[in-house]
Amino acid sequence: MLEEELDINSSLFKELGLNKFKERLPWIGGDLQTLRDTFIEETLPAERSEEVQIPIPSYLSESLGAGYLLAFLDRPHRSYSCYKGLVLLLHGLGGSSRRLGIRRMAISLLDEGFAVMRLNLRGADPGRHLAGGTYAAKCNNDIIPALKIARYFSENLKSESKNKTLPLFGVGLSLGGTILLNACLSEEVNNKMNRCLDGLVCVSSPLDLEACSNSIERPRNTLYQRWLLHRLVKQTFADPFPISIAETRKLGKVLKGYEKIKNLREFDSLITAPRWGFLDVDEYYRKASPVNSFEDRSSFLPPTLFLQSEDDPWVPAQAARNLLMNKSFLRSPDLNMILTARGGHNGFHGVDGCWGDTVVTKWLNNLS
Repeated sequence: MLEEELDINSSLFKELGLNKFKERLPWIGGDLQTLRDTFIEETLPAERSEEVQIPIPSYLSESLGAGYLLAFLDRPHRSYSCYKGLVLLLHGLGGSSRRLGIRRMAISLLDEGFAVMRLNLRGADPGRHLAGGTYAAKCNNDIIPALKIARYFSENLKSESKNKTLPLFGVGLSLGGTILLNACLSEEVNNKMNRCLDGLVCVSSPLDLEACSNSIERPRNTLYQRWLLHRLVKQTFADPFPISIAETRKLGKVLKGYEKIKNLREFDSLITAPRWGFLDVDEYYRKASPVNSFEDRSSFLPPTLFLQSEDDPWVPAQAARNLLMNKSFLRSPDLNMILTARGGHNGFHGVDGCWGDTVVTKWLNNLS
C-alpha cells in the first residue's frame, strides 16, 4: 500500500515542516537504499566521546558471569547554553555504535543541541570483551540498567543546561527500536522506573519477528541472510566466556561455508531463545514481538514515532499497517506513524541527505 493510498503523513509533515521523501540517485529502490551505507564511506567529524560502562547481570547462568555494556556519551559540537535532551541511541542486529547510520544519526542530533548516548548491546563491538552472550529483541535485563544510567545522565547534565533536567528520549534503528519498544511496553520496566522514556522513535523496527524471519528467508534475500548470519556467528565466537560444544559444532560450520545453520530462525533457535530463557524460538518470536502486547499495554508508551517504508526488504510493512488500524493506536494522539512508499531498510537517503535523520531530529525537537 503506497503512501498516496493512505494519506496518513500529511498532517504530521505539515506540523514538522517536512517534505515528502524523494530518493537520491543512484540509490533507487529498496535494496540500494538499504545497502547504501555499506557501499559508501562518509567523512564524519571526529568523535569526542566519553566512555560509559554500564553494569549488567548474567542472563543465562553464573558461568556466563555479569559484565558491562559499553556506551559513548556525546555532547553537542556547537556551544549550547541549554541542551534539548539526552537521546539513548541503539543499533540494530549485527550492528554497533560504530556503524555509519548510527554515527550519522548522532551527528544530526548533536548539531541540533541534543546530547547522545550511543549504546552497544551485549556482544556488540567495541564492547564485546565486556560481557558474555548476545542480545535479543527482548532483553529487558540489559536495557533496564542502561535506561537507569541514561536517566542519571539526563538529570545530571542539567548543570550544563541552566539547571534544567533533560528529557530522556530513545531512538532505535531496526532491532534497536524493537528492544526499546519492548522495554516501554513492559510492566517490569515500568514498575522499576518512574519513567522509561519521554519519547521514542523506532526506525525500520521489526514489530512481528515471525514475519521478519519469514521475510529474510525469501530467496531474494539470500545474500542479506548470509551476511547477517556471518556477523552473528563471528560475534558469538568472540564471546569472552566459553560457548557450549553443541554451539561450537553447529556455528563453526557456518563460518567454514557449509552451513549447518541455514537461516536466522535456526540461529535464534540455537542461540537467542535458550540464552534468554524462552522455551523455543516460537515462544521467543511470540513474546518478543511488540504487536502481541501493544493492545493491552500501549498506554505505557511515551510519545512514539514509527518510521517504516513499504519497500523495506527486511521488515515487512504489514505489521506497521496493522498497527495503524489498531484501536489503541487510533485513540492516542501521542502515537504517530510515517509510512513511506520508498526508503528501504534504515535507508531514507534523499536528495538533501539522510531524510530519516531529519525526520527523527525534527520530531524530537517538537517534543523538547
